[in-house]
Amino acid sequence: MNVKIKLLENGFLPNYSRIGDACLDCFSTETKTILPNERELIKLGFCLELPSGYEAVIRPRSGLSSKGIDVCIGTIDSNYRGEIMANVVNNTKEPIVISRCSRICQLSIKKVEDIMFIECNELSETNRGDKGFGSSGL
Repeated sequence: MNVKIKLLENGFLPNYSRIGDACLDCFSTETKTILPNERELIKLGFCLELPSGYEAVIRPRSGLSSKGIDVCIGTIDSNYRGEIMANVVNNTKEPIVISRCSRICQLSIKKVEDIMFIECNELSETNRGDKGFGSSGL
């Protein structure tokens, strides 16, 4: 699939680390310190022109998340043309430094459907029914 991308100053093309990866790695264009339990928007240095019917999703990198550095999932709609950023959260007890060129998050591009809700008074029955969180056990 071809997607138009505009690199901004200091920007890097997102890329796949390995053949078969589902998401592209994205890189920080700036150096920022994030204090414990704080969050910062980190510029990624590119803008996208997604085809209608697609969305891009910013996702955390598992290696960073395992160390307490998370990225809030964010949706980029097909009509957005501004710079893509990552909302990075420091869940550690120490300040962290995000350096320029750091692989900070992942980008996924997926097809989405337009949804039309059909209002009704009843829904079909299932085995689960209305059982919620933890209903299948721990």
